[in-house]
Amino acid sequence: MTPPTPAPLAVDTRARPERGERPAPSRGRRGSRAPGRVRRASLPYLLLLPALALELLVHLVPMVIGAVMSFKTLTQFYIRDWSTAPWTGFDNYRISVDFSAPVGRDLLDSFVTTCLFTVASVALCWLLGTAAAVFTQDGFRGRGLLRALFLVPYALPVYAAVITWAFMFQRDNGLVNHVLYDQLGLGGERSFWLIGDNSFVALLTVSVWKGWPFAFLIVTAGLQNIPRELYEAAAIDGAGTWQRIRRITLPSLRPVNQVLVLVLFLWTFNDFNTPYVLFGRSAPKAADLISIHIYQSSFVTWNFGTGAAMSVLLLLFLLVVTALYLLLTSRGRKTADGRR
Repeated sequence: MTPPTPAPLAVDTRARPERGERPAPSRGRRGSRAPGRVRRASLPYLLLLPALALELLVHLVPMVIGAVMSFKTLTQFYIRDWSTAPWTGFDNYRISVDFSAPVGRDLLDSFVTTCLFTVASVALCWLLGTAAAVFTQDGFRGRGLLRALFLVPYALPVYAAVITWAFMFQRDNGLVNHVLYDQLGLGGERSFWLIGDNSFVALLTVSVWKGWPFAFLIVTAGLQNIPRELYEAAAIDGAGTWQRIRRITLPSLRPVNQVLVLVLFLWTFNDFNTPYVLFGRSAPKAADLISIHIYQSSFVTWNFGTGAAMSVLLLLFLLVVTALYLLLTSRGRKTADGRR
């Protein structure tokens, strides 16, 4: 018998990849992997969604409600249901910016005081923080302990620290007057630090003591990114300490200082806890910051509509200043990069 003829083998006519070349994935596999890739790409956003929603709930909703309240005649008679307060349009804003009237004049004085206080506090915080960071840049015995001591004011709770300072500024039993008049022997009567013109100095002292460790921490982190070879080369060329700080340290810290100054400005200009704990519900005129002034206009005189209008004006001012600052710093950075 003749054996049966075997069936012809199926020949794969598709082009085979060359050696070292990865075969192209089939369409079926690509389509099955696409949903998985989409899910992996959207997972970080899904994880951030609860925090973002909570952030909007905590910050955005009160801002919108405050903006609505600024257009209402909201006094103590409408506290139970503020939505029934009559609309007043821009009258609250006109009252706030009418500097010939008592309300507008007091707001202007508070704004000027806040500007002077913010400039002095930010400048001193930056100066002390930078000096301490540069001083502790090089290694020496006890540097870690000294850095830890520098950060103590920043680690303490705000209320505990400010209450301690309030006791220290007492006229008869305070530590400040005891050191100045009893130990150093300054003549004259003991000073009042929590009332009168000296209240500005007391508030500035507490603000700088509380804020300069943050500047020290940020500048210290920025100094770690400066190559040591630059200082060594400058020392070989005969550059002194001040020349190295001026030519190497400060230019290298420019991006860090730009962010640091902006953050310190916003924190100091909006600071409410320090004057409130230090002076109580009514701050002296010399230390009447705009945050405590808005609080008094809202919760002391019970005119929440005017207080809300002042808050909106403060928000607009900070937004404009921040935008201009970022614009100027970005232009300066581009100019410096172009010169290089």
